[in-house]
Amino acid sequence: MCRSLRYCVSHCLYAAMTRLEEANKDVSMHSSVRYLGFLASLNLMVALCMGLYVRWEKTADTIILVIFILGLFVLGIASILYYYFSMEAASLSLSHLWFGFLLGLLCFLNNPSFKSDVKEEATKYLLLTSIIIRTLWALVERVCGCVRYRPALLTSAEFLELVGFAIASTAMLLEKSMSIILLVASLAVLIIDLRMKSFLAVPNLVTFALLSSMLFFPSLNIPTNPFALACFFSRLICDPLLDVYFSGLSVTERWLPFLNRGRLCRRLSILPLGLVEITFFILSAFKLGDLHLWYFVIPGFSIFGIFWLVCHVIFIITVWGFHTKLNDCHNVYYTQRTDSRNLDRVMASKGMRHFCLISERLVFFSLLSTAILGAVSWQPTNGIFMSVFLVVLPLESLTHGLFHELGNCLGGTCVGYAVVIPTNYCSPDGQPTLLPPEHVQELNLRSTGMLSSIQRFFAYHMIETYGCDYSTSGLSSNTLQSKLKSFLELRTADGPRHDTYVLYYSGHSHSSGEWALAGGETLQLESILDWWTEKNGTFCSRLIIVLDTENALPWVKDVKKVCDLFVAVQGAGLAKVVNVEEADPPQLGDFTAEWVEYNCNPDNNIRWAEKGRTITPVYGVSKRWSDYTLHLPTGSDVAKHWMTNFPRVTYPLVHLANWCGGMQIFWACTFCLRCFRRLKLSWFPPTVLDTGAGFKLVKS
Repeated sequence: MCRSLRYCVSHCLYAAMTRLEEANKDVSMHSSVRYLGFLASLNLMVALCMGLYVRWEKTADTIILVIFILGLFVLGIASILYYYFSMEAASLSLSHLWFGFLLGLLCFLNNPSFKSDVKEEATKYLLLTSIIIRTLWALVERVCGCVRYRPALLTSAEFLELVGFAIASTAMLLEKSMSIILLVASLAVLIIDLRMKSFLAVPNLVTFALLSSMLFFPSLNIPTNPFALACFFSRLICDPLLDVYFSGLSVTERWLPFLNRGRLCRRLSILPLGLVEITFFILSAFKLGDLHLWYFVIPGFSIFGIFWLVCHVIFIITVWGFHTKLNDCHNVYYTQRTDSRNLDRVMASKGMRHFCLISERLVFFSLLSTAILGAVSWQPTNGIFMSVFLVVLPLESLTHGLFHELGNCLGGTCVGYAVVIPTNYCSPDGQPTLLPPEHVQELNLRSTGMLSSIQRFFAYHMIETYGCDYSTSGLSSNTLQSKLKSFLELRTADGPRHDTYVLYYSGHSHSSGEWALAGGETLQLESILDWWTEKNGTFCSRLIIVLDTENALPWVKDVKKVCDLFVAVQGAGLAKVVNVEEADPPQLGDFTAEWVEYNCNPDNNIRWAEKGRTITPVYGVSKRWSDYTLHLPTGSDVAKHWMTNFPRVTYPLVHLANWCGGMQIFWACTFCLRCFRRLKLSWFPPTVLDTGAGFKLVKS
């Protein structure tokens, strides 16, 4: 057996080193980071083999020996498929399935007598090392920009490891096995909750970790291996937890797998949701059999049980109404045949944001009623009850998170204005001059491309266009001031101001970032901000300035000092020295083309973090940028929504939701979250910043 293990390990090491030598011929950061992941998997494989060998050695159980040999055989096949046949998907699927299964066996086939074995101690240290290397790999991969984020609820690797762990639990009695399977289901929903960045995802993670470790597994009365359990948990939670910070996907991109589901599929999803809720209520009712505290249990369950039923009637009606409105949005979307990135704009036009903001308050009470009923009906010896409780909490948190995210990102109206002054050359006194005749044709082509790109950007994101001004001789200060003031005071057809104003400029600028105008005049950032303050008044609108100039960095730095306004500046630095043999020198318009392509083409291959770029984008935001919020519904809006959608028996609860929403019961959490967001943007600004209007600001 030791010879077989030694041969398998040496063969895998030889194959890995062979691949490493081949990769060294063309080394890249991405390949180097991947080998760190291979090291974590290899470490885990050695730990699993050693742990199972200890269990077979101590128990002499032939089933463990068969599983051990079969595991080595399957992992060997996976290695052959990966290294010799380049069947990476099939190889990784087999590996993840068996990793989950073998980790489950290592967790459940535990005995206190194993602790005295030296090989068992080595197994624990190997599992801890695997956790550390796996976490380090995931972190380095994201810091180096090697992860390409795609919308997904669960990845195939996560699903297969969960299935493998659930299969391993069938080695126990039926009741305990069912409890473990339900706990695995709750972990799957928790992973989705984190990946969707739900508002209550992290509190749910803490609740799951505490309840499962301190109450759930002790209630099963089985000895478990905490190191194997921690390794399994960390392998699944590490990526979605890190993606809460690192993922640059917008709200609609994250939820796209659900939003793009078929109409019938989304409608039918209410059935399993309702069955899980009813199952939880029935299991909670088992607490009534506890006669020791009948004077507390019976009144408590009667009061909070009725409260739970009323809340969840509203919950089901709300989810059904959401699907109805989403179907209307899909009808408009497929009729116009617009791109999927514009689905959020269609939802905004159909009033989805207003619906979600009101529904968020109502769903929160469903979540609160579940937590209260679970506390009143807590059954410390019933593993199935605890598992179902841990399934219901993240499910309702997902629904709350969906309404919260859509309510915060949808519905913003946007207007844009573009100014293109293609005067790339200056006289010694700094005034823009006309180009020589031989450059006129090239300039016209490049300027036409810039105008076409920015018009495509406005059209793609359904931004109302105020105008696109183009002048080869420059604009005077008075003319530009008049047009900018008219642009900044624009209002929607209904009367209120737009939520976002996008100002684009491409042309010559001085070293301080000032726009070079005709007659030697300039336009400073302070002037634009003064006009913005004058026109915006007390209304909470945003101003986003996009610059394609040679000197955009000063404005990017200056806007970070602005305190009382919601202003952002997107620009780019152009490399001064370029190796002509490797790349063409950057010119004005190149950044516009790339930035528009990135924001208008979901399948683009633009990597802002790659080395050797001649164009390095950079953005800056004002100090209060992260505090920006859209208009919230009033009490009359909530009352009208109730009269339209809910039965009269729920009237007191709707008034309670409206009252609590006006009280801002989460003011402490909101304050802490606001401070955290400000620190994040000032100290650790993300590479991709989602504006919530469908497009993103980027930096290298």
